[in-house]
Amino acid sequence: MPKEKTTRKAASKGADKSAGGKRKKDPNMPKRGLSAYMFFANDQRDKVREENPGIKFGEVGKILGEKWKGLNDKQKAPYEAKAAADKKRYEEEKAAYTAGGEDEDEEE
Repeated sequence: MPKEKTTRKAASKGADKSAGGKRKKDPNMPKRGLSAYMFFANDQRDKVREENPGIKFGEVGKILGEKWKGLNDKQKAPYEAKAAADKKRYEEEKAAYTAGGEDEDEEE
């Protein structure tokens, strides 16, 4: 005999929201800091596209990853410095956000 289908999703849909379902993201929340690789990728992406016209999105990522692996520590240093500065910026903004945002969370 075939099993009967159950509709758990339909029944629990309303319960999820009231019981701690997914919360909406606050648009005022500070953005996370970028990694050193992301700074490198943002810097090099246009060059890779110019060198390889018509390249697919995934292939751009592969090429950027290979280039990143090929860099030595001295070549990575400027990107790591940018990442450290961005991390510091994020931590400062997050501290200011959480200090000012505690009152707002209690109202909901």
